[in-house]
Amino acid sequence: MQQTLEPVITAAWLAAWDKGDLDALDALMAEGYTRTSKATGATVDLAGLKAEIASVREAFPDLRTTLDDIVVGEGTVAVFWTSTGTHAHEYLGVPATGLTVHTRGSNILVLDPRGRVLQETVTWDGSELLAGLGIRPLRGIAAPPAPEPEDEDAQPSLDTMKAFNRQFITGVTVVTTKEGDRPKGLAANAYCSVSLEPPLVLVCVQKTSSTYPALFSSSHLGINILGADQKPTVGVFASKSPDKFAEVDWHEGPHGSPLIDCSAASIEAEIQERFQAKTHTVFICRVRHAEVDGAAPMVYKAGHFFDGGQLVEL
Repeated sequence: MQQTLEPVITAAWLAAWDKGDLDALDALMAEGYTRTSKATGATVDLAGLKAEIASVREAFPDLRTTLDDIVVGEGTVAVFWTSTGTHAHEYLGVPATGLTVHTRGSNILVLDPRGRVLQETVTWDGSELLAGLGIRPLRGIAAPPAPEPEDEDAQPSLDTMKAFNRQFITGVTVVTTKEGDRPKGLAANAYCSVSLEPPLVLVCVQKTSSTYPALFSSSHLGINILGADQKPTVGVFASKSPDKFAEVDWHEGPHGSPLIDCSAASIEAEIQERFQAKTHTVFICRVRHAEVDGAAPMVYKAGHFFDGGQLVEL
């Protein structure tokens, strides 16, 4: 049985995953075949499996798989595998990063009396590809979204949330990166320090920003804390200008990230993880370079900008 099954499984598996020959699975799978992911609990049929493979191959067109081991039992087969590929196209709503991923998993196959696969349980799901790139969901990326609460009183109104946010005072930053040789950036106040040892920071970016895809494909980014006299710069980076950097002076950090001249402080940081949070992505970054000018920072509250050097100590 083992001598018969191993080459059949290997040939069909590699033809489908590595070459995109999805019909190669037809002779391997029994009628009524189902595939269940332990990671999400989701179950699909053969058509669903083919759709998943097609989606992965579109996003990782150079995907290559190694079958590390195939263990044949009485009516069951365990398959252990490793895959490598380059994230060249959008996958699960995440723009291409151009990064290479290595992922591995195991599948348990239950056979029918004719030796075809009737049921399959897999430890892996598509989000593992993104996790291998440092992109993680705040909630399971493949899990169905939680239903919206029917009771309108179950959450604050939009006006209440706006009023709450207006009470919070923040600094003003410009987050920067490069798309090829072209500098890109956006104004953001969703920034904070995570830790000093190691030096970690986070910044939250809306997915609709024109800078967002470039951030995903970058290994580093710049974060510039604007000074009190840089209000015109805020307007530039809050705009939809096609070439924002034509209007400001800047220089490159050690890893090429644009750092804005005369900022109160600037850092260049290596992107280490990207957490998906519905409409936004939270970038967790390790600081690799810092510049501090010492100028008074700009302060933002309730839609207005203030001179951070004029604060009254309590």
